[in-house]
Amino acid sequence: MNPIFKHGPSPQHRLLLVLFCSVSLIFFDHKMNSFDNVRGFLQSMVSPLQYLATTPKQMMNWAAENIVTRRQLINENQQYKIAELGFHQQLLELEIIKKENERLRLLLASPLRGEVKKMVAEILSVNSDPYSHQVVINRGSDDGVFEGQPVLDDEGIVGQVLHVGINSSRVILITDVTHAVPVRVSRNGVRLVASGTGQIDRLTHNFVPHSYDIRSGDLLVTSGLGDKYPEGYPVARVTTVVHNDANAFALVRSEPVAKIERLRYLLLLWPEKSPGIFAPSQKIASPSKAKNNESENKKGVINVDS
Repeated sequence: MNPIFKHGPSPQHRLLLVLFCSVSLIFFDHKMNSFDNVRGFLQSMVSPLQYLATTPKQMMNWAAENIVTRRQLINENQQYKIAELGFHQQLLELEIIKKENERLRLLLASPLRGEVKKMVAEILSVNSDPYSHQVVINRGSDDGVFEGQPVLDDEGIVGQVLHVGINSSRVILITDVTHAVPVRVSRNGVRLVASGTGQIDRLTHNFVPHSYDIRSGDLLVTSGLGDKYPEGYPVARVTTVVHNDANAFALVRSEPVAKIERLRYLLLLWPEKSPGIFAPSQKIASPSKAKNNESENKKGVINVDS
């Protein structure tokens, strides 16, 4: 009768058998090189298993790299957007500074006559009343501003100072309905008065005789009369001249040369010091000296007669 369970070789014997076979195979492979084909065949059979075994690891590495790369791209994109906004802001600031520099250069290169004191002022606010053309500037009595001081831009006369505060002043523009400035035609010297109409692009000239030689396109400059504006500064250019015999006077209109609607910076002028009426060598005699001279003259006349 066969037993149900049979005992095979002991584990020690199996281990020794495996070691012997391994040593034998290594020896024959090293000496005879007869297992190259077998090794290649076995590698071909095992390579799919190796590929399958390494596939999960490769997939995990690929996923990790993609996740890290995506996060880096998102962060870099946000940084680039922030930097781009900063660059745009700097570009806008540079454009603003460039335009302001151009305006100031044009303003300082305005047609000034002689060596006069001048100061740049910035407009702080504009009067909201559409029928009152006035602006507020950032110069006041601390800067030496005075009432009636002429104001101009890089093209010509803008207006004059109306009220003076400590750190600010109010300027009335030449287009205001309450303002008028004496002018003359630059071509022939004909004198007119330019009055504001309440429109930023129009001045009117009242009581102009038909005999005056005025043409469309004539440049009107300050005449110097009235002791408000210095002589020779551009004011306006004639746009309309209508002669109608039914009217007693000609219809003359002009357009200011100053950019009234685009004012940002203004130029304040100080008048030149004019010499006194009398020369330094001239003196007025006192009444007592005049009487003495008269009495001496009379005495001299009496002595001669005698």
